[in-house]
Amino acid sequence: MAVPAQDLPARVRIHEVGARDGLQNEKATVPTEVKAEFIRRLADAGLTTIEATSFVHPRWVPQLADAEQLFPQVADLPVTLPVLVPNERGLERALALGARHVAVFASATESFAKANLNRTVDESLAMFEPVVHRAKDAGSAVRGYVSMCFGDPWEGPVPVHQVVRVCKALRDMGCDELSLGDTIGVATPGHVQSLLAELNEEGVPTSALAVHFHDTYGQALSNTLAALQHGVATVDASAGGLGGCPYAKSATGNLATEDLVWMLQGLGIDTGVDLGRLTATSVWMAGRLGRPSPSRTVKALGKTTQSHQE
Repeated sequence: MAVPAQDLPARVRIHEVGARDGLQNEKATVPTEVKAEFIRRLADAGLTTIEATSFVHPRWVPQLADAEQLFPQVADLPVTLPVLVPNERGLERALALGARHVAVFASATESFAKANLNRTVDESLAMFEPVVHRAKDAGSAVRGYVSMCFGDPWEGPVPVHQVVRVCKALRDMGCDELSLGDTIGVATPGHVQSLLAELNEEGVPTSALAVHFHDTYGQALSNTLAALQHGVATVDASAGGLGGCPYAKSATGNLATEDLVWMLQGLGIDTGVDLGRLTATSVWMAGRLGRPSPSRTVKALGKTTQSHQE
């Protein structure tokens, strides 16, 4: 039963990351055809923004080495298909295939910048600047991911001002949207609201912000609600709760898209997503991966949606 709460967005855009963030940490190789079918099923479930892949060097993320083969198989879908680009070479590869929504991925901490990009925070920002400028010149929308916004496995709690500095730098160089990442899942609602308020005070509008929570301590939904109460209307999630981070071993699965949709529907918030089809898609993908989905909603509804699997 939908029971709306006051002062929440009427509609939330779900930025689905299952096909990229969800699969990048898998130990077994997922065939390109399975990834393409996964994306097609997600689109059929009503998701309108589906992150497809990452144009990184195969040595960094072997699971996404098939970006050139995958993207043309899904490029004709009537949805937005963002891709990650780490540098100018990655951007060139993405643009050559017709990608028009790209993302760069920064870190709020020095330790993770070194682990993920082998650069300091400032060096990584300097690397991204020409990427963002070239992407904008080519007519592409650019998202900036900021990892470790709340805690870092090496450095501990991350000061809010440190995150704000990186966000402002990405915004100033031209990023249209910033995704605030709780990479190791340590955020709590008060911390979320504090960061959002500080970003607003420093000139970053709520309309330019998205949130990306991991559920390590079971806080992803409560943190999402805190962000919604602040006015954030774009939420990252991963179908079936897939995902982690190959460079932060304490990072567990992303917020499950099904769990998010269940909460949003209960709040009367429009997502455009068919929860039954989405659940069936995650059950199907779990079968391909050989293990059950960690999503509580998938577990609760999965037995009733078997007819969508085949």
